[in-house]
Amino acid sequence: MINPMELENHTIMVTGASSGIGRDVSILLSLLGAKLVLVGRNQEELKKTQELLDGPLHHHFSFDLSESETIAPWMKNVADETGPFDGLVHCAGIQITKPLRSLTSSDIEKVMQVNVNAAFGLLKGFRQRSVCAKPGSIVLIASVMGLVGQAGVTAYSASKGALIALAKSSALELARENIRINCVAPAHVSTEMAEQLMLQLTEDQVQAIKDMHPLGVGTPRDVANAIAFLLADTGKWITGTTLVVDGGYTAH
Repeated sequence: MINPMELENHTIMVTGASSGIGRDVSILLSLLGAKLVLVGRNQEELKKTQELLDGPLHHHFSFDLSESETIAPWMKNVADETGPFDGLVHCAGIQITKPLRSLTSSDIEKVMQVNVNAAFGLLKGFRQRSVCAKPGSIVLIASVMGLVGQAGVTAYSASKGALIALAKSSALELARENIRINCVAPAHVSTEMAEQLMLQLTEDQVQAIKDMHPLGVGTPRDVANAIAFLLADTGKWITGTTLVVDGGYTAH
């Protein structure tokens, strides 16, 4: 039986793999046959993710992506140990919910450093000789907040909009190197980080968010399925685009 999403003999790095979407996409990719290179700051949580993976030969590395200038040389060292990467998924990210009047320069820099600057470092690192197997595929996790507006998340929205623009231009630049770059833009997904943010809202505000999703609030696996589609041969003629996975959020 043909499985067009089969990822046997693919080595894929996943950032933010210690929880949420990063953990779930890692599990799904392992079930599809991929060898995973898990990246995050929390060593213990990365170990937990690795224990949930199907198959042997997976790796995990604790690394702080906020040190964006060190990402490229670090990736070369990792690839020397694991072999070159066929794919990369940048799930790591942070969100700060504050009204514009309270947002500080430090807040903005913190969000941009992890959500955007790290993505630049990962793209530059991935395209290095001996780091990337060709063809290669990169998926950046954006958000519907990069496509539509919402009060209180201006820094986060700006960072996710930047990722969408980054994917378009870098896809054109790296197509000649046989590297595809795309975004997945989820709406509200039930992850640990999202649930913590929901605790800051009133019951009416939480219900309003739920009502914005005609198909209901999403799960990490809903997003993981879309990521796997873009990494596998099912996405081999797709680059520079954003796949919106939002339960109908942006249909309003």
